[in-house]
Amino acid sequence: MIVRAAAQDDYPAIRACIDNAFGQPHEGALVEALRASSDAVIELVAESDGRIAGVILLSKLTAPENSLALAPVAVAPDMQGQGVGGALIRAAIKEAHESGAAAIFLLGEPGYYSRFSFSVEAAGRFETAYPKEYMMALELTPGALAGLSGKIAYASPFNNL
Repeated sequence: MIVRAAAQDDYPAIRACIDNAFGQPHEGALVEALRASSDAVIELVAESDGRIAGVILLSKLTAPENSLALAPVAVAPDMQGQGVGGALIRAAIKEAHESGAAAIFLLGEPGYYSRFSFSVEAAGRFETAYPKEYMMALELTPGALAGLSGKIAYASPFNNL
């Protein structure tokens, strides 16, 4: 398996992977809308045996400043439980750090994402329309979120979910 940047030729396979992983079209439509609005910042795929086995997308947040949203991460159903999602998350964190982003926010299962150092506590001072017990953050620069609070503001395509 290799993790690499997504290419335009991958888009149909990415959409199929996301739709199959989630069992409905909303996340796939979100990815396409984030690309169209130029809010997609980092999009990676995991390729295995010449096919897209997984995908991850990081997009711009309006607030907090210089932060990214991780959504979605999707793994083809027949590849789940084989480390594909973890490889994508680690690669996306590395690229986000190298890009100079301050933090990554996500809505997800704490039992899973805490292994990548995301925490509910790091996102605790921020307001969100999503359930607080699943809103998590990871500081890419130590102290990047210290003293900050306010609303987590996603790119406009998230409003259509």
